[in-house]
Amino acid sequence: MRLSVIFRSFSFRFLVLIVLTLLLAPICFRDLLYSPLFSRQLNLRRLSREFLHKSLQDGSNALQHFHQMVSTSSTVPPNTSVPCVHRAAGSHRPSRVRGTTSLVVTIITTRRRSEYHYLLQVTRGFLDRMAECGQDCSTFQILICNVDSFPEGHSDACLLSHLLPMVARRWTEHVREAPNRFEQEKQDYAFCLSHTLEVYNPEYVLLVEDDAVPLNDIFNAFFHLVQVRFLQEPLGGGLYVKFYHPERLQGYINPEPMRILEWVGLGGLAGLVLTWVYTLTFRQQHFSWWVFVAFTVYAMMLAELAGRHYLLELRRISPALYNVVPVTECCTPAMLFSEASARRTLSYLKEMVCEPGYAKDIALYQELWRRGERAWALEPNMVTHVGMFSTLRGSFEGEEPQLL
Repeated sequence: MRLSVIFRSFSFRFLVLIVLTLLLAPICFRDLLYSPLFSRQLNLRRLSREFLHKSLQDGSNALQHFHQMVSTSSTVPPNTSVPCVHRAAGSHRPSRVRGTTSLVVTIITTRRRSEYHYLLQVTRGFLDRMAECGQDCSTFQILICNVDSFPEGHSDACLLSHLLPMVARRWTEHVREAPNRFEQEKQDYAFCLSHTLEVYNPEYVLLVEDDAVPLNDIFNAFFHLVQVRFLQEPLGGGLYVKFYHPERLQGYINPEPMRILEWVGLGGLAGLVLTWVYTLTFRQQHFSWWVFVAFTVYAMMLAELAGRHYLLELRRISPALYNVVPVTECCTPAMLFSEASARRTLSYLKEMVCEPGYAKDIALYQELWRRGERAWALEPNMVTHVGMFSTLRGSFEGEEPQLL
């Protein structure tokens, strides 16, 4: 009799649920790259190789695609190297009237591992997204900003110069050598942003690094931000909106307090549903706060074990579900600026000197706090970071890069 009472108690049933979850979760989530239970030993090398192989294939396809476009629009034979097209700064200037160009996508590029053709992947991605967008994106422009120390040696950029506007830092002005790579990167970033404003005078600038391939809903996100979320004031008065944050840093257990509130809210909603299911299944007569709290904690645990990244992906169902949160420190693969905020950013960058441990992303984040400004991060990510060979921290020659 006493055993039957124990078996029918919520405590016993909940304990069984916890034990089963802890036994099954490592099996269910071991293949999920961004789950805390991901098995690096079993899957990391395989997934990294698959990722590199796909990137290699996408780069090859993009190269063939652009070679065909260039060969049909000029006398250049297909699949041959093409020289860069040298244009004066104003030769591709559409208009100086603000608002004629609503968005400029400026792709900052330098030479990387040539076989992956990262720049071509990114550019093709944006051209495809604009084609899908149709008339709504008719006032958008793409600008290639070649900041390589030897611009004519950047063959992918030279290929695109036959099809798209391109500027190169070394062609337009004398540039003093920066004291370190981090300061050089900051100066390149400022140059591309400044030149975009000078040539196009756009309402918005999306400054993208050449290894950030756009996802299908990137322009849906842009329109939602500027037409719905920040209708009264560009970017809500913020300095920028970040379109990417590393997936491995998106978990709930992080310093950002908004994620803790989101985690508790998700647990409470799921806990309410689980409590209702439990009440119906076991014919309970009354709502129990103890049962609700237990299921809330259980749902929070399950969400963290599965990985917050995968729950964020569900928000792609509708732009109304996109999460706009206070910005986090790391990374600048894709940053959206308004015309006014871009000019403020340029003035801030001029005052900074970057160095190891104080790259431009950290410097901008700390400048926000110092000046009492705001900036935002959009979730889920709107670009895929495909670059596994860093130009900033040295190449990976002789090493096999990994996703984590």
